[in-house]
Amino acid sequence: MKKVTFNMEPFTCPSCVKKIENAVGGVGGVQEARVMFSSGRVHVDFDESRVDVNELENTIVRLGYPVLSSKVS
Repeated sequence: MKKVTFNMEPFTCPSCVKKIENAVGGVGGVQEARVMFSSGRVHVDFDESRVDVNELENTIVRLGYPVLSSKVS
């Protein structure tokens, strides 16, 4: 399992949080997706053999939320 943190602008509405958690959490290979509302961070635990960071980032961007940076650990 790998972890990635996407840094974004702080969110302004709780529905944005759910939208991202549901979309990213629904990607095959994702174990968990957590959005930190006030900090604008999205933490994702994923299976690197099933999905890559670019696919996860593209899922967020397609929803209309720009990703400022990411860090894999």
